[in-house]
This record gives sequence, structure tokens and C-alpha cells, in this order.
Amino acid sequence: MGHCNLLTCKKIIRLLACAGLLLLYPCLRSQAQPPPPRPIAIYVNPAQGLIFGAFFQGVTGGTVIIYPDGSRSVTGDLVQANMGIPFSPAIFEVDATPGTLISILNGPDVTLTGNNGGSITLHIGNASTGSPFITTAVPPDRTLVRIGGTLTVGNALANPSGMYSGTFSVTFIQE
Repeated sequence: MGHCNLLTCKKIIRLLACAGLLLLYPCLRSQAQPPPPRPIAIYVNPAQGLIFGAFFQGVTGGTVIIYPDGSRSVTGDLVQANMGIPFSPAIFEVDATPGTLISILNGPDVTLTGNNGGSITLHIGNASTGSPFITTAVPPDRTLVRIGGTLTVGNALANPSGMYSGTFSVTFIQE
């Protein structure tokens, strides 16, 4: 190998160092780019909708509340009835990449209509996950979201006994 003076050797080393950094730069940059997010999919559990069960109403009415944990309470002069009729929160299954940030937007209050006349107001409640929440289930598993609600029940003239039904909307927003 020939002789090189100190200044020439420093230039060669500096050029090699710069060339090495330039070779590494594209690799580092491409590894920092996250993959595009996978769109979420929401599945409604048809076996477990928002169900308020059986209750008796008094003179003034009140509310029936279903909580995300599956418990139920009443206010006013309503009385819970244990007649074998189930009650439950609505259950949704969220299929998403773990770590996906999702917000829940409840639709407006809805009016449920009775098979014997009358109408009851339904207010959609909180979700078991809170909102926003981060998904944790690894596919094929899904993150379960339980959502409760509140029925506002009037007196027997305004809300005669019977079955009340209707639909409500819940929007899941991938952040």
C-alpha cells in the first residue's frame, strides 16, 4: 500500500463515513414508517341486544337503567320484576389491530314504540371500555364493548304494559 499524507487519509475516512451514513439513511427512514392502519370491523352480537327485562310501573313512573357490567337499577316508583325475562347491555365486537384508538359516538335518544300503544324514551349509556379506548385483542379474537342505556317510563296511561322496541345507533370511529 502506498503512503498517504495525514490530510488525504482524513478526507478518505470522512468520505467513507459519509458514504456509510448515506447507505444507512434509506434503511433507517423506511423502518420508521408504520404500516397503514387496518380498517376496523364492528360485529353486533344478535344474541345479546340492549334488553331491559321486566318491571312494574307505579303511578308516576321513573327510569330503568342497564349498566355496561350487566347490572340493572330502577328509579322513581318502578319495581324490578324477576319473571325469568333477561336484561343485558348491548354487546359489540370490535375487530381491529391491537393498539388501535377508537372513539364511540352514541346516536341521539330514540323513541321506542309499544305493542299496546304508548312510547318510551331510550338514552344510550356509557361503554364498558370508555371512550376513546385502545383495542387489545389479537385477531381472530375481538375486543368486546358492552353498552348500557336508560329507559324513561311514564305512568300506566302514557306507557301501557307490553313489549317496546326500536333501533338505536352507535358509531365507532377509528382515530
